[in-house]
Amino acid sequence: MRKIRLALPLLALPLAALTAACTSATTTDAREVRDMLDRQQITALVDRLGRALDEGRFDDLRAIYTPEATAKTPGGMAEGRDALIAQASRNHTADTHIQHVISNVLVDLRGDAADVRANLIATFAPAATNGAIAQPQYTLGEIYRFDAVRTTEGWRLSRVQSIPIWSTGTRP
Repeated sequence: MRKIRLALPLLALPLAALTAACTSATTTDAREVRDMLDRQQITALVDRLGRALDEGRFDDLRAIYTPEATAKTPGGMAEGRDALIAQASRNHTADTHIQHVISNVLVDLRGDAADVRANLIATFAPAATNGAIAQPQYTLGEIYRFDAVRTTEGWRLSRVQSIPIWSTGTRP
């Protein structure tokens, strides 16, 4: 009987350690899941930016950028969401179709902020007439850099910078 009494306290120690390990793993797992969701939401913002520019859906940019967002692109510099929308609509007109192919989106989280890098290939073609498919005139390869912040409405982009790397053809 005496050995059993001594064994119980010794068994309690490994059980306490196991309980602590499980609690810690749950916290770590929850953090990993949150980080994955944050990265997915930020990547979706970048994807929606490409779609908005491709389709001329400039009002959609209101749900992508913060009110004080800034942009530095080959199309110019802009400060504030309204200025970004005006710049985008000036540079993406109905007479030229631009397709934004965005890939390799990398998100480095810093709590409620993130640094984002992506590759961009933007292809420019005149608007097609009579149902014909237009031939591209110009293709531009760039690196996109974004700052993203968590807001009460969710993740938003607060800065965009595109850095041209290469081009082919004649810019319209």
